[in-house]
Amino acid sequence: MIKLLRRYLAPYRTRILLVLGLLLVQAIGNLYLPTLNGDIINEGVAKGDTDYIARVGGLMLVVSLALGVTSILGVYWGAQVAMGFGRDVRSAIFRTVQTFSQVEVNRFGPPSLITRNTNDVQQVQTVVFMALTLMISAPILIVGGIIMALRQDVPLSGLLVVVLPLMVAFIALVMSRAIPLFQAMQVKLDRINQVMRETLAGVRVIRAFVRTRHEDERFQESSVDLFNTALRVNRLFAITIPVMTAILNLSTVAVMWFGAMRVDSGEMPIGNLTAFLQYLMQILFTVLMAVFMFVFVPRAAVSAGRIQEVLEAEPTVRDPEAPRPLPAGEGGGRVEFRGVEFRYPGAQDPVLRDLSFVAEPGQTVAIVGSTGSGKTTLINLIPRFYDATAGSVLVDGIDVRALGREDLWRRLGVIPQKAFLFSGTVASNLRFGDPNATDETLWRALEVAQGADFVREMEGGLDAPITQGGTNVSGGQRQRLAIARALVKRPAILIFDDAFSALDLGTDARLRGALDRELGWATRIIVAQRVGTIMKADRILVMDEGRIVGSGTHTELLKSNETYREIVYSQLSADEAAA
Repeated sequence: MIKLLRRYLAPYRTRILLVLGLLLVQAIGNLYLPTLNGDIINEGVAKGDTDYIARVGGLMLVVSLALGVTSILGVYWGAQVAMGFGRDVRSAIFRTVQTFSQVEVNRFGPPSLITRNTNDVQQVQTVVFMALTLMISAPILIVGGIIMALRQDVPLSGLLVVVLPLMVAFIALVMSRAIPLFQAMQVKLDRINQVMRETLAGVRVIRAFVRTRHEDERFQESSVDLFNTALRVNRLFAITIPVMTAILNLSTVAVMWFGAMRVDSGEMPIGNLTAFLQYLMQILFTVLMAVFMFVFVPRAAVSAGRIQEVLEAEPTVRDPEAPRPLPAGEGGGRVEFRGVEFRYPGAQDPVLRDLSFVAEPGQTVAIVGSTGSGKTTLINLIPRFYDATAGSVLVDGIDVRALGREDLWRRLGVIPQKAFLFSGTVASNLRFGDPNATDETLWRALEVAQGADFVREMEGGLDAPITQGGTNVSGGQRQRLAIARALVKRPAILIFDDAFSALDLGTDARLRGALDRELGWATRIIVAQRVGTIMKADRILVMDEGRIVGSGTHTELLKSNETYREIVYSQLSADEAAA
């Protein structure tokens, strides 16, 4: 936690020093007032000196007003620092997550990353605010109060030797039990977010399979688990306040008892007893308030550790220190796999084994295979969503690991298996690849992607609204918009990860024909389950259990490759396959 605070509070050093100065003024003022009050009783009331009472009383009023002003300024500037800290940490987490490969995203999990960037940051931000408004002034008031109490009466101050260690020991006991519970709470909060996210994303599947009650029970189980842990924490702190209040009240009674005896014997003026009592109340009340605030510290410490874990995570995929440049200008797009192997972290067996092939500019290379054969994993190696664990993936003769990722991504147009659209308009989604694209370019891309007709029918055309995820358009329309978005970019390499699955056969054929005419110079790599989509490809790679078991044209593979024949004849008749 200290490391996180030191790093992200550094830009606010000047403002923090101002707040500290104001807190110091407040503490001095609060320590000064009881002494003035005791002087009024000793010198003014006892001697009937009204001028002294008015003079010292006026000074107390001025000090009180000054303390009010410093308190307002301190809280205002402290809030600015705390809010700025929270903003900076959230931005840092977001930027860090943007650099993660799929390995790190899978390791933390999206629900946990969301919790860390919202709830966890909020916990630490709250403690920063409290520290700047109370926690820093608390030790000043406690130490200063002890010194001032000793000035009033040393023998009576012996009570503090008993009271303060007792309070500290009790607080330490409570905190030692609270920290593990707060750690468990954050994990259980992650679980609730995960269940909620899955339920919202899969609501149609849940209803279709009549699993609403099951999901409700699953959420209730996670919610009750969090509730029980939170209840244990609250029970722990429920005994804290009564115990601390009892110590406070008993200390007051003891001071009044022993102080009265010292006043009666003439060893202590009544004004000094009044001031001592105020100092004692100030010390113990500050400790009590600090306990209230320190309730948040263990949880914030846990949250800070979770935040630091994200910020210090080393991405498995990163840019080289001296990235090699790709050839400038249009053209290029050659993709080559040389003896590539890939295994997921912690996996015993590789998913891909000894893959070698070349996709030349202007070619359409299709990849087919049974479910789980590694098709999607293969194409994920090209944009470096993962890095090959052995062998090399090259673009235009350069290993992708030697390229800056942004330079690499500029050459690529990726249409994922599950098309995703962002909230906004049709135009804002299409311009995701090229913010400066004209409307004419957008319409041209839509024509090629066979999406111009339905966009014209939408109210507003290019300005028609798109909801998050593209839920207000059909699956086929979503796929065509995703394809058009990639085409606006005019990349040298187009990667289609089963991106034609929601299209009917006619639209599929027209789209592929338009791609050949419009982007015939680009390298097109197509993953498809439907044979009709890839029959005309220049080259077809057949995958089975992570290996390439066949390579050639449709006609060649139909004659020579048993695996390909099984895939083809499971979808087409012999006449259709030979057409």
